[in-house]
Amino acid sequence: MNAFPTSLSAAPPRPAPDGRPPRAGPGSPPARLVLAGITKRYPAVVANSGVSLAVRPGETHAVLGENGAGKSTLMKIIYGAVKPDEGTVAFDGREVQVRNPQEARALGISMVFQHFSLFDTLTVAENVWLGLDKSQRLPEVARRIEAKAAEYGLDIDPARPVHTLSVGEMQRVEIIRALLTDPKLLILDEPTSVLTPQAVEKLFVVLRQLAREGCSILYISHKLHEIRELCTACTVLRGGKVTGVCNPAEESNASLSRLMIGAEPPALQHRPARAGAAVLRVRGLSLERESPFGVDLDRVALEVRAGEVVGIAGVSGNGQKELLYALSGEDTRAEPAAVAIAGRPAGRMGPGARRALGLHFVPEERLGRGAVPTLGLAHNLLLTRRDAVAGGGWLRVGALERQARDIIERFKVKAGGPNAAARSLSGGNLQKFIVGREIDAEPKLLIVSQPTWGVDVGAAAQIRGEILALRDAGCAVLVVSEELDELFELSDRMHVMAKGRLSPALPRAEATVEKIGQWMSGLWDADVFDASHPVQARPAPQEGAAC
Repeated sequence: MNAFPTSLSAAPPRPAPDGRPPRAGPGSPPARLVLAGITKRYPAVVANSGVSLAVRPGETHAVLGENGAGKSTLMKIIYGAVKPDEGTVAFDGREVQVRNPQEARALGISMVFQHFSLFDTLTVAENVWLGLDKSQRLPEVARRIEAKAAEYGLDIDPARPVHTLSVGEMQRVEIIRALLTDPKLLILDEPTSVLTPQAVEKLFVVLRQLAREGCSILYISHKLHEIRELCTACTVLRGGKVTGVCNPAEESNASLSRLMIGAEPPALQHRPARAGAAVLRVRGLSLERESPFGVDLDRVALEVRAGEVVGIAGVSGNGQKELLYALSGEDTRAEPAAVAIAGRPAGRMGPGARRALGLHFVPEERLGRGAVPTLGLAHNLLLTRRDAVAGGGWLRVGALERQARDIIERFKVKAGGPNAAARSLSGGNLQKFIVGREIDAEPKLLIVSQPTWGVDVGAAAQIRGEILALRDAGCAVLVVSEELDELFELSDRMHVMAKGRLSPALPRAEATVEKIGQWMSGLWDADVFDASHPVQARPAPQEGAAC
């Protein structure tokens, strides 16, 4: 492994000792981006400390680091959303001061944020239009969105209001919005965190084409195999400082993990399940969509027993959101017996009544649903915990702070203490706190959506290990995820959701990536028929009969 290249031919050009951009060789274009000595301090933490890196035209450059290493802060500095305290930024050989995202876009810099910057009440087309040249009319922007979505396989309807979109669909909007600006430098912060493997493959084709055309790409991801497959250079951050530079194609997942977190993540221990009685039982759950852009649930049947993990796979926007609302109690339109928790009809119960039966829930949206952005971590416990509320409604603040501190320590959350505002945490650290909050409550039934969205490999291994430990302690766990690798690691049985329908359960030993991929298109009926009728040929339709 060559973590610290000794020649400029093996690595991107580095800033000179005095911090000035490096001089390009004879006949070679200047570096697209050069950061020299970038430092950003906050009251509780130094997010970046003397960070320097350079990116060539046409280079796909990874920035790798554990949660809280300073990656997102550094990208926001480049994009003009955050002002550095020290250091310089040079773009195309000229030192610049990027004071806001508008100036960044004028230079040719676009960014896809990990936490989406979309207005819920506007449509997809209106959100995209806000970041484009206003000489274009809205109908023209909508046509461009449709063309770009079709070209890159990122299906989205320009007329849909953003509040009707799933997290995966919002991510598609962010990516399309960035691509429509024809950027010179494209910054991608966890762009594939909730995309399916098929969508990731299509996105990589797009990114490689952009790089061939001279676009530089800064790529942040905790998926090490993606970095090794896509990127041609990598800068590693730890604790806000550059600790290494490498060519990821020459590394293994293990060596990249050691560079990033100083160790390899522990191997996951997945023992055979000892399933007990059914804790969650769903029978004949059919619900009409509440939004014209939603998905109807069609006769969903599901069972999760104590001591097992059941996984649900599927492309975002196929009814997962509607199903989770019906299970969590946010949608109470179901027939009482359609959803049963611990043997009690719960279809008309609200979230509080379901929590009293032992249900705890981790939504896919961290900020706004999983946590109140402006509240401290201790007070965010009150969203799902009531054990620190004394008689008469008085809060036992000391107890809340102790609980929050215990979760921070147990799940290794990097935060400025139990009263740190939720929005001050990096995405991965906030995810660790929210998942930890629900696991710490010792639920009888845990429903979790996208459990390791945007967390580093070490934190992902820890969260998955905690979920399996909870299962081994007798909890029933339902995991909805668009990461197939995660579902294969965690699940004892798997379902697939497509077009509002839920496939039959498939034991993990019988599940393959190919089969799950086919079922994502709703093509499970033939497989189920063949499995239940092994010696019968499927009858051909009679002449003149409807097919």
